[in-house]
Amino acid sequence: MGLSTIHYALANIHSSLVAFFMQLTIGSRGSQLALWQANWVKDRLSARGHEVEVRIIKTAGDKMQNVPLMQSGTKGLFIKEIEEALIEGSVDLAVHSMKDLPTDQPAGLAVVAVPEREDARDVFIAQSGKPWSALPPRARVGTSSLRRQTQLRRLRSDLQFVPLRGNLDTRLRKLQRGDCDALVVAAAGVHRLGLRDRITAYFAPDEMCPAVGQGALAIEIRGDAAKVAESVKSLDHAATHCAVRAERAMLRHLGGGCQVPIAAHADIEDGELKLIGVVANLDGSRLIRSTATGPATDPETVGARVAADLLSQGAREILESL
Repeated sequence: MGLSTIHYALANIHSSLVAFFMQLTIGSRGSQLALWQANWVKDRLSARGHEVEVRIIKTAGDKMQNVPLMQSGTKGLFIKEIEEALIEGSVDLAVHSMKDLPTDQPAGLAVVAVPEREDARDVFIAQSGKPWSALPPRARVGTSSLRRQTQLRRLRSDLQFVPLRGNLDTRLRKLQRGDCDALVVAAAGVHRLGLRDRITAYFAPDEMCPAVGQGALAIEIRGDAAKVAESVKSLDHAATHCAVRAERAMLRHLGGGCQVPIAAHADIEDGELKLIGVVANLDGSRLIRSTATGPATDPETVGARVAADLLSQGAREILESL
């Protein structure tokens, strides 16, 4: 083989590699946790040879720190501006907390990868370090989540709730300075930021059902970006993606969003999908629960079955009252 042939072959290999290894820009919120998530994806894409940068985009949710989520009136509070950047092409992919992602995505966008889920449970963090049962009467619990408040009222009707917005560090500082006696937050964020030692206890899903998609990430791209899809699909975890699809199908059939007291938790064992769904009213006096199982190959049907059962038990009346 002559030198010219070798050079030609090497040039072709180089061109192929350049075509495969891409320059990618990730759109992300600027909070510590959001950046941890975006950089987690960046590190894995970089390890595959891609050149990746993270672009911080401020969302409506970041600008409205003093407004309770229920009163914001904004759908997709933490993702709208990031999706707009995706559509206009200033970023190539977005990394969201799945629980922030509405079930009806804008036309032209798609979630192509859902990495393996972190712990989906909620956790209890007490200033005193004492267990849940040791909270004093009328203890102040920091949470802005209606889902958490309604379920906590079922466990302790005497509790007072302190609305807390902001990132996890901010909430922990407010706990430290005495704004509340305890926090209830997602285990996933605490784990990802290396703060497991702050956790007092974990809530089992049957006593505190998590938010739809809690603990999972969504990697969203433009639907026509085939090369980007190819570059990120290896980050997809099939079992997590399936479980999240079931939870989101339930939410979609109920017609609810992330700001109302709807909860769901799905897991897969031996090829069977199990989904728990919960709808509760604001004072916690009424909580409707449903469970369904089915093949992991059909998460949409399992989610629809749970939603239909919840609606038959009166979930629609609860949701309309909100």
